[in-house]
Amino acid sequence: MTKLRMHALVWGVVMLLGSCSKDSVEASRSPEVEIPAEAISKLDTKQDLDVLLNDIGDARYVLLGEASHGTSEYYTWRAAITRRLVQEKGFKLVAVEGDWPDAYQLNSYIRGTGTSGSARETLVQSFERWPTWMWANEEVAELAEWLKRHNQAQATDRQVGFYGLDVYSLWESMEEVQRYMRQTNPGGAQAAAAALQCFASYNRDEWDYAQAATTIASASCADELENLLKVAQQQAEASPAGDEAAFNALQNALVALNAERYYRTAIKSDVESWNVRDRHMLQTINNLAQHHGPDAKIVVWEHNTHVGDARYTDMANAGMVNVGQLVREQHAAQGVYLVGFGSYAGRVIAAERWGAPLREIRVPQAQPGTWEHILHQIPPANKIMLLRPLRQDPNLLQRRGHRAIGVSYSPGAEAGNYVPTILPERYDAFLFIDETSALRPLKQ
Repeated sequence: MTKLRMHALVWGVVMLLGSCSKDSVEASRSPEVEIPAEAISKLDTKQDLDVLLNDIGDARYVLLGEASHGTSEYYTWRAAITRRLVQEKGFKLVAVEGDWPDAYQLNSYIRGTGTSGSARETLVQSFERWPTWMWANEEVAELAEWLKRHNQAQATDRQVGFYGLDVYSLWESMEEVQRYMRQTNPGGAQAAAAALQCFASYNRDEWDYAQAATTIASASCADELENLLKVAQQQAEASPAGDEAAFNALQNALVALNAERYYRTAIKSDVESWNVRDRHMLQTINNLAQHHGPDAKIVVWEHNTHVGDARYTDMANAGMVNVGQLVREQHAAQGVYLVGFGSYAGRVIAAERWGAPLREIRVPQAQPGTWEHILHQIPPANKIMLLRPLRQDPNLLQRRGHRAIGVSYSPGAEAGNYVPTILPERYDAFLFIDETSALRPLKQ
């Protein structure tokens, strides 16, 4: 079993919650609800985002979801929102559900310090882990080129950065720390070499390592990674304030440490490994905000299952937390705004099974009684719904199915793709696109 299959198990926990929950069954039988017309506005042009930008206000943390990892409109509307947040509200950090080392290559490109000739070239070369289409796609490439042009007109301290939040890059992150330490700190390079040597016998197979470390205490490499993080912290403290290279090395050391925890935990508990992953993503968000200063605003791109507050789904019943919940709990005073996305039908890029080749798959019409089915019946077809005013209506505070499509997707098992959700509490706003199209991957 590979690390990809381990993540598939974790994703399966979320889908299982939706498919087995009594709430999801009852939602399909419940009567339709009425949503006040004043809560809904059309979503046709970039100017239609005015209502959303006004509602976001001065929030420092804006989290943008998606109901799948393979829908073009989710990416293009998130890009449109991000551009306006950068231009009109001074946001300077974009953080995504991708690996730190891969995303950092795109960060270097848009800041003008990379060696690639284009965003497309950078994405194709950097994002090699399946599912590559999540970030190596035309939609992200277009945003990256815009960010590069924007940065060229900015002072260095006002440029926008692009960063990854995820925790999978165990070997890649150790190697990045070693590369940096070889140039700056011989002792640190030795610590990185010791960590890599500890893992060497597992031939870059995280599952084999996790199984061994769980069975035999002496097989664990946790101590080596703890030491590597300590050395990286000392190096960062000795570096000039704001040193981006030292910060990059420190974050890679943190990724390696938490990746080891994630893979080892996945052996015992899919739910707890999910929590390790989302807590790491929160820690990365906090590190970015601290490194870039108290005025730095951050926009986050992740799946709805990470962005939408878990307390208002049945994820909470299983003891799961997520990024949206944790950011709300920690940073409410600085302003947190969560945006969910959904659609009624369309096409999506996904795979028939974990690790299989990508393909374009037809998304069937949403099931009756779900939030997507309800919103399909309310004009206009594409809409923005501001949710905070709806929290006073008890009829809208019931759990109803809310579709969540992963990177592996089977329309034949559609009933299992709905997470029971109290929509007005889970998000602050919801963007609904009635008919969606497939993402445009840069490679197969």
